[in-house]
Amino acid sequence: MAAAAWHPGQVNSYWAQWSAYLPIAIAAAMVLFGPLWSLTRHAVTLVHEAGHAIAAVVTGRRLTGIRLHSDTSGLTLSRGKPRGPGMVLTAAAGFLAPSLLGLAGALLIAAGQLPVLLWGAVALIVAMVPFIRNIFGLLVLVVCGSAIGVVAYYGSPTLQLHFAYTAIWLLLFGNLHTIVEAARTRSGRSDLDQLRSLSHLPRFVWVLLLVAVAVGTGALAWRAQYLG
Repeated sequence: MAAAAWHPGQVNSYWAQWSAYLPIAIAAAMVLFGPLWSLTRHAVTLVHEAGHAIAAVVTGRRLTGIRLHSDTSGLTLSRGKPRGPGMVLTAAAGFLAPSLLGLAGALLIAAGQLPVLLWGAVALIVAMVPFIRNIFGLLVLVVCGSAIGVVAYYGSPTLQLHFAYTAIWLLLFGNLHTIVEAARTRSGRSDLDQLRSLSHLPRFVWVLLLVAVAVGTGALAWRAQYLG
């Protein structure tokens, strides 16, 4: 029996098919492989704190500062009413922001607005600069903003697309990872502890809600990327 000839076009076809899943594989490795996660988590923390900051401003609170620490933790300070819906939203927004931004990114790409996504991310980082209150936090912003800006300006369309999808899935996977980590931590000072105190809902209820949002946005992002 004669063997079927293998054409170069078939190689390109298979590569095009499987390369579409590379961003997800790379993002998963960035989250699941400890040494990488200790670095890439800074990007997730940046968006986490940006979520707190945006919610504080939207709900009428006065944003006073943002700190990003070398241990991948962060802190956003704002002034306003110590309780109420605005404070609850501000506290919850940290765990909501990475998932929602990841989904928004996938929808923008599906709509053919990849440049808007990349330059919008740069604009968000620049807007955070005046509120950063420590040198390490400023360094994180410079590194992340520069990386996105270089890809947006110099990168080929293919590189931009893979870079953006990798960042999107890093936020989606990374946020779910941080929610699970926070659920296991009983420091009494976490966002979950603050939400429990503000809303009088048990921690596990907030964990379930946040996990549901993280998984739901991930499913919608998958649909936008592969089924849209």
